[in-house]
Amino acid sequence: MNYYIGLMSGTSLDAIDAVLVSFPDEQPVLHHAINYPLSESLRNDIRALCTPGDNEIDRMGQLDIVLGNTFAAAVKQLLTDTDIDAAEIHAIGSHGQTIRHRPGLEKGHCFTLQIGDPNTIAELTGITTVADFRRRDMAVGGQGAPLVPAFHATFFGRDAHARIILNIGGMANVTLLPADTKTPASGFDTGPGNILMDSWIQQQQQQPFDHDGQWAASGTVNLQLLDSLLKDSFFRLAPPKSTGREHFNSGWLQQHLDKFEHTLTPVDVQATLSELTATSIANAIKKYAAENMELVVCGGGAHNADLMQRIVQKRVSTTVKTSGDYGLAAEWVEAVAFAWLARERLAQRPGNLPGVTGAHRPVVLGGIYPG
Repeated sequence: MNYYIGLMSGTSLDAIDAVLVSFPDEQPVLHHAINYPLSESLRNDIRALCTPGDNEIDRMGQLDIVLGNTFAAAVKQLLTDTDIDAAEIHAIGSHGQTIRHRPGLEKGHCFTLQIGDPNTIAELTGITTVADFRRRDMAVGGQGAPLVPAFHATFFGRDAHARIILNIGGMANVTLLPADTKTPASGFDTGPGNILMDSWIQQQQQQPFDHDGQWAASGTVNLQLLDSLLKDSFFRLAPPKSTGREHFNSGWLQQHLDKFEHTLTPVDVQATLSELTATSIANAIKKYAAENMELVVCGGGAHNADLMQRIVQKRVSTTVKTSGDYGLAAEWVEAVAFAWLARERLAQRPGNLPGVTGAHRPVVLGGIYPG
C-alpha cells in the first residue's frame, strides 16, 4: 500500500496537523492523525515574522530550519504511533508555514512565502517531500490560494450533488461544487475564520482558543463594532480573492476598537468577532452560491458550537453537515488535502483550480525533494 503523509500548519498557529493517508479507489483513507504542538517561543517567532520588522532575512533563515526540524519530528512521531517504517511512505506533502501572503498588490509583483525547509524534512525522515505548492499557481496569474478546493472537488463532488464546502481554519474559505460535474468548481476566501477569536481570547484570558465558543456565546454582539469591521474593503472584493494574517490580525482589530469612546467589554468583543466570521461567510454564500446547495463544514471552526449556531441561524442552506458525515473528520481535511496534492504532484497532475485561484490555466504544483 502507498501511504502518504500530509503536514499542515495554518494561520492559527495552534499545532502541526500530521496525517497518514492512503488513496485506494482514488478516495482518501485516513489511518492516523496527530496534533504536534508548537512551543510558545516558536509561535512567537512565527508571529513576529508575519509582519515587517528588523533583521527579517536572518530570522527567516533560522526559523526556516527550526520549522523543518519540527515538521520532521511530527512525521517521526506519526510513524512511531503507527509502527510504520519510513520506507512505506511514498511522499510527504508539506504546506509549510505561511509568513507572508501578498496576492493582490497594486504595485510590484504578487508573492507568497511559506517556510519549513523541505530539504531538512526529506533528510531527517528519509522520505521524499513535496512542498512550495502555491508559487507555481501565482506564476500563471493565480493568487496561490486557496488550494484545498481542488481536493474538495475530488472528494465531495463525485455524486452530482450541489454542495458548498466551508473550511473554517484561521481564515475561512468556500468551495462551490455545482451538481453538474462538467461545470467548473469555484471558491475563494471569505475572510477571517478563527484567527481573530483565537487572538482575542489569548490576549484577554491566556487561553489558546474559545472552547465550543462558550465565551462568545456568553457575550452580546456590538452592532456598531460589527458594522465597522464589515466595512473592510476585502469583503467587497469579487473573487478570486485570498487573504491571511497580514490583513486580519490583532492590529487590524485594535484599529477598529480605537474608534469607540467607551471601552467595550472583552466578552462582547468576542461575541462580535464570532458574528463577524458567521456574517462574512453567510454574505459570501448568499451572493455567490446557488440556492439550496448542501453546506458541508470542515476545519477547526466546525467544532465551535457558537459559531456553527450563528451560521445555521443565517439560513445559508437547508442542509448543514460536517465533513465527518462523509467519513473525514473536520479537523484533518486540510492536512489530508496536502497529502493528496503531493500525490498529484508525483503523478504530474495539476493541483490548482483556475476558477478558484484565478490562474490562467491548470498547473502541476510543488517542488520535489527526494528522500
